[in-house]
Amino acid sequence: MKKDKNVSAWLPSTLGEGPGIRKIAFLTPEYPHGNTGSSGGIGTSIKNLAMGLIQEGCSVRVLVYGQKEERLFDDNGIVVQQIKNIKLKGLSWYLTRKKLERIINSLYQNKEIDLVEASDWTGITSFITPKKCPIVIRLNGSDTYFCHLDQRPVKWRNKFHEKRALQKADALLSVSQFTADLTKEVFGLNKKFTIIPNGINTDVFHSGGTDHTTDTTTLDPPAGSRGPGNILYFGSLIRKKGLLELPFIFNEVVRKSSNAALILVGKDVPDIISGNPSTWKMMQELFSPAALLNVTYLGAVPYSEIKNQISTATVCVFPTFAEALPVSWIEAMAMEKAIVASNIGWAAEVIDDGVNGFLVHPKDHALYAAKIIKLMEDDDLQKEFGLAAKLKVSEKFSIQKVAQQSLLFYQSFYNK
Repeated sequence: MKKDKNVSAWLPSTLGEGPGIRKIAFLTPEYPHGNTGSSGGIGTSIKNLAMGLIQEGCSVRVLVYGQKEERLFDDNGIVVQQIKNIKLKGLSWYLTRKKLERIINSLYQNKEIDLVEASDWTGITSFITPKKCPIVIRLNGSDTYFCHLDQRPVKWRNKFHEKRALQKADALLSVSQFTADLTKEVFGLNKKFTIIPNGINTDVFHSGGTDHTTDTTTLDPPAGSRGPGNILYFGSLIRKKGLLELPFIFNEVVRKSSNAALILVGKDVPDIISGNPSTWKMMQELFSPAALLNVTYLGAVPYSEIKNQISTATVCVFPTFAEALPVSWIEAMAMEKAIVASNIGWAAEVIDDGVNGFLVHPKDHALYAAKIIKLMEDDDLQKEFGLAAKLKVSEKFSIQKVAQQSLLFYQSFYNK
């Protein structure tokens, strides 16, 4: 395995030598780093939690499978291990899982890890049976879960592996009560889930002032900003996140407020239902001519640029149909932004309607638009919602809070 040349300088030595579980490994198909390729919400939530655990005195190793090479490197104190899948027609899924099992056994035997946490997505741990190392699964939304919310069929293989992985896990976590309840329903499980939400780094996502990560002053307004009427959506351009409803919502906004501007930030995703290769192209056909003139699509931007886009927004909108507990909402809340989001399922576990944001069903275009306009026209309400949102993040969604809750949960294995 390739190692960065300074590997000995950052591999943990005495860290975590005390009693209990202090050496945590995460098993994941994605991680937000230039070496590991593109990443979504699962990777971001893992990195946030890893940073919080390190601050609590733990060591963290992230095992990223599906990689192009075998490599070990340091990411600000997080040990990242890239792992190639084994490719053999018909047996790749099984052989890769057994390879991961051998890696986990070796790390546990060498006392480099105490516990592995995996995600529920496609059930990677379904045929991984370590000799002694505990495996925890944290629900961020399985393929079966999202297919149920999207009202489309799930691949039988994915559902089989996801259910088997959940049944075999030593313990189960979920980022929201809604996700836990629906997961139990769709799989017919009688299992206990501990609820610990996703967290964010409030030293990075904060309103104005100095960026603690770069020690520089607030950045210049980003490309695409048009002044006080900015409505921002950031995330993948995909049907399940309500992007085919957003044009109809914005059409209503422009009819009442012609100077409103919609900024879209995120990767364009093919539409799985229609087969169209571009959700963005589908969206353009749904905007009115007047509304389309006020739309700027910036595409995917570096993660470090997201904060800059949020900072210049008047209102952030998330008309999604399918989430577990969205990190993007929490990032906007931490930056004291007024939000209009979906009112489905998990939403009330993040936003208190009328207190720190508005919750509206994505298909109620007129009401959704009315809430956006109300916020755009009322500076005091924007500030009121923003301050209340920031307070909720600090009380519930900071990486410090989430890491401490997770560590107490991990410690339960040692106590038993």
